[in-house]
Amino acid sequence: MDERTQVLVAGGGPAGATAATLLARQGFDVTLLERDRFPRYHIGESLLPSLLPVLDVMGAREAVERHGFTRKTGAFYGWSGQEWQLRFDTSDRPAAYSFQVIRSEFDHLLLEHARAQGVRVREETQVRRVGFDGDRTTSATWTSRDGRAGQTHFRCLVDASGRAGVLAARQLRTRRFHDVFRNVAAWGYWRGAAPLPGAPEGAIGVFSLPEHGWIWAIPLHDGTLSVGLVTDKRSFNRARDQHGSVDRLYAQALTQCPLLERMLGGAQRVSDLKVESDYSYVAEEFCGPGYYLSGDAACFLDPLLSTGVHLAMYSGLLSAAAIGSVLRGEIDEASAQRFYRTAYRHAYERLLILVGAFYRIHDGRDAYFRKAQTLSHRDQQDLRLHESFLNIVTGVEDLGDAQDEAVATLIDRLRRPLDGHRAQGLGGHGTSHMVPLPTRPEQASAGLYLTLAPVGLRRAEADRS
Repeated sequence: MDERTQVLVAGGGPAGATAATLLARQGFDVTLLERDRFPRYHIGESLLPSLLPVLDVMGAREAVERHGFTRKTGAFYGWSGQEWQLRFDTSDRPAAYSFQVIRSEFDHLLLEHARAQGVRVREETQVRRVGFDGDRTTSATWTSRDGRAGQTHFRCLVDASGRAGVLAARQLRTRRFHDVFRNVAAWGYWRGAAPLPGAPEGAIGVFSLPEHGWIWAIPLHDGTLSVGLVTDKRSFNRARDQHGSVDRLYAQALTQCPLLERMLGGAQRVSDLKVESDYSYVAEEFCGPGYYLSGDAACFLDPLLSTGVHLAMYSGLLSAAAIGSVLRGEIDEASAQRFYRTAYRHAYERLLILVGAFYRIHDGRDAYFRKAQTLSHRDQQDLRLHESFLNIVTGVEDLGDAQDEAVATLIDRLRRPLDGHRAQGLGGHGTSHMVPLPTRPEQASAGLYLTLAPVGLRRAEADRS
């Protein structure tokens, strides 16, 4: 088969489904190739309120609401010897709630929504290689599970192929793993758990351990509780050798969290454990001539603050705005890609620093774990620390003499409470403060900002003149 499309999307997860839906709703010809048959299992079940405006723009909010996912109205932290809750029903949040989702169902819902919006969706079809004309992507070869093979020519590619990373990991080899967050996650599902006492309705529970790592607890609408352990690789391997298996390691870790242990007192684990490791990475470039990397194909941080689906759908929105504006002839590609690169990387870097800051306030007895979660000098080399500092901390004009210790200075400032917030955790600096949609001229990235009706880009200078 030899075919053509305006936009090819590789991958049907939240990043790919978001980009494809928004482009199709603008009238573009979009083809999406997905390796698996949906629904398929995926981790990353706790969503942030910042996603609700993206669902609105996609026209998918009603379907998600109707599905019956658990409403997440906040979070509960048993962290560093303190307990506090974060509620979403405050005036500075993008929405009063979010969702705890079974990802197989959520992702399937978004993919079917993309299909209903006119996207040509082909499942069980894997992109094998991307073709270039010089340094520009122009085509992709693929194979399907039933033995067919073909080539699709396009004007623009959204690589949303996840951790597999068709471009960054396999072809261009521009993916770099961070020294920080070299962690291991092990998780399973429990039935019959008691509710988390003193927590907002549907809240995720996040509990630091006395020595190595932390545990998540996420209530799902099928009556199960997702419970995961995250720790550094060295501590994980040492504990596995000591206890003889991952199952025993996991069980022993749960006993170190008295509140969670009480919740699980009458519960039963109803799944095998799943394990993932070394999942923190970033591509050197998020876009290039004819292509955009989106979601996990571009970068992944850490499960601590539930940023994975946010970055996926956020980047899907940014890529759709950039591509749509270029195809309509409103913005040249170089300008659109500068916007995408700047806006996406700023969001990623802010969250990278925020997650690192949260780990740094971990008051465990083992200094190694805290050290293992610290940004190394190599990790900091390509970060725009000064810009991230100014974007995160309001009212700070300059780092002054602190340039060499920018991360430490920033973390210290993040621990100070915002007005009206309690002096706990990160002092009220939640993720919604870090990644606002750049929808106003004063939020412009590389001189451009987002418009949502229709989805596209506008020049900030034109609006100021």
